[in-house]
Amino acid sequence: MFFVTPAYAEEAPAGTAETGAATGTDPHAAPAAGEVHTETGVAGGEHHGGVFPPFDTSTYASQLLWLVITFAIFFVLMQKVIAPRIGGILEQRHNRLAQDLDEAARLKSEADAAVATYEGELAAARSKANQIGTAARDAAKLKAEADRRAVEASLAEKLKAAEGRIADIKAKAFADVGTIAEETAVAVVQQLIGGTAAKADVAAAVAAAKKEG
Repeated sequence: MFFVTPAYAEEAPAGTAETGAATGTDPHAAPAAGEVHTETGVAGGEHHGGVFPPFDTSTYASQLLWLVITFAIFFVLMQKVIAPRIGGILEQRHNRLAQDLDEAARLKSEADAAVATYEGELAAARSKANQIGTAARDAAKLKAEADRRAVEASLAEKLKAAEGRIADIKAKAFADVGTIAEETAVAVVQQLIGGTAAKADVAAAVAAAKKEG
């Protein structure tokens, strides 16, 4: 910010005034060519104290003017440059956040669909496994029943054959018993009476004994 240099109401030193009077020049006149005039006085002169420029009441108008100009420039910069950039950045972040939220929602939807598909396939697999187990159990039962029936039929046939063989053995044994009894009776008669008995009589006696037994 630029300020108007105030005119200090200080008296020049006595030596300076006298020098000016002696030389015939005005100490307050414009500086000659080649001389540099600063805010505090002529170059090479002593520094003069005074009021700090921002607190000088004579420069308030110019200070206010520059303040208004600076504020207007800052306001224009804010409205035309800074605010649009900030708004663009905020809009980009908002759009990116919205895209991220949409992507997250899409991924969640896909995950939910995958979980539902997995649960459906798992339920179908369980149902199929139950069906396979039931079918296998039923097939095992049928096979076991068929095997049992086959074993029972085989045992029945073997039992029937055994009973036939037993009947044959029994009949043969009974036949052998009759013969043995006849021979034994003949031998007993020979031992008892010392004679021989007729085979027909012995056979009839053995047959009568079988019937009575």
